[in-house]
Amino acid sequence: MNKLILDKTFKGENYTSQGLPKAEYENCIFKGCNFSKGYLDNQIFLECEFIDCNLSNANIVNTTFNEVKFSHCKLMGLAFHTCNSFLMSFAFFDCNLSFSIFTDLKLVGQLFNSCKLEEADFSDCDLSSAKFMDCNLKRTVFSRTNLQKADFSTATDFSIDPENNTIKGAIFSKDMLEGLLHKYQLKILE
Repeated sequence: MNKLILDKTFKGENYTSQGLPKAEYENCIFKGCNFSKGYLDNQIFLECEFIDCNLSNANIVNTTFNEVKFSHCKLMGLAFHTCNSFLMSFAFFDCNLSFSIFTDLKLVGQLFNSCKLEEADFSDCDLSSAKFMDCNLKRTVFSRTNLQKADFSTATDFSIDPENNTIKGAIFSKDMLEGLLHKYQLKILE
């Protein structure tokens, strides 16, 4: 059984060489901590918040993220598809999630706000009703993805194949409709 750590704030800690102690963290705040290339596997985070943290390329195998908020964090190359998907829920605000992998996850209503998601992979995901507010989706992969009612109205640089994804009811800005037509190599004039 994991140790329970409640309502604790961790500031400026470096967990790159010596990992975060294995525990169940509930209602904790991690501020300015470095987990880059570290081990966060088999951890449990419930109602926690990560602020200005670097988790890039951290090992998150079997980690539980339930009602976790990430703000101003660097989360590059994270393999979210290896996490414990039971009760998985998180929100991202002004984060860099480039090269992260979300394949096969059920992320209904997921919020990405002002995030950089370059070359992230959402293949085979359920992103119905997800919100990509002011997000850069350059070379992000959407393949066999459920995007029904997803909001891309303020997203940029996306390329989504309507024939390879479910997009019924999705919201797009008319200025960015070319992101749905890339594969046809059309010349769209203003």
